[in-house]
Amino acid sequence: MPVLSRGDKFTFGQSTKQIVDFLGIDEKSGPELSPTELQARLDKFMTAALELLPLMPYDRLDTHVPGRPRSYRTLGFHLFRVVDAFLDANQGITLVQAMFREEPAPDADTAALVAYGTKVRQRFRDWWAACEKLGGDTAGTRTLDTYYGPQSLHELLERTTWHSGQHVRQYMMLLEREGQSHSRPLVEADFARLPMPQNVWDG
Repeated sequence: MPVLSRGDKFTFGQSTKQIVDFLGIDEKSGPELSPTELQARLDKFMTAALELLPLMPYDRLDTHVPGRPRSYRTLGFHLFRVVDAFLDANQGITLVQAMFREEPAPDADTAALVAYGTKVRQRFRDWWAACEKLGGDTAGTRTLDTYYGPQSLHELLERTTWHSGQHVRQYMMLLEREGQSHSRPLVEADFARLPMPQNVWDG
């Protein structure tokens, strides 16, 4: 877990706003995109993933991604799990790191990954529809509990969006690595104004 220290004080390095406030920097640190824009981006990322997952050959799902012990299968599951965890947090469950470490069944095939992703995307769409129709917090001001402190819904939605989007970006590269062509459903413009990592892979 990234931590920033200053003397005998520290803050978790998970939230840009917390880091900026901790260092006393006079710099805008909140999300650039509105909750409505983030919702549309995240839905697009999940839709792209559902298009990409079936293209990976089953016999490659146990292959590890570059630089870490995570299989293609786990990555395909994880990019939806981060959204599922966000939705759990909206139901009053504290967001903890263990939620992100959950893995699919060891023999989960592409159909199982797609079924899970489709379920999560629909859950996300239903949540957003309820926000719009039932007077929910479409401005994202509500505070949610996380392992790195209280976060506004807006901030956590931004983090969830770029987190999932980064993994879809990685999956596109993995398909190319395996010689599988695809339509490139996401381009650089889809990641604009999100605090995305510069590199597709760490290091």
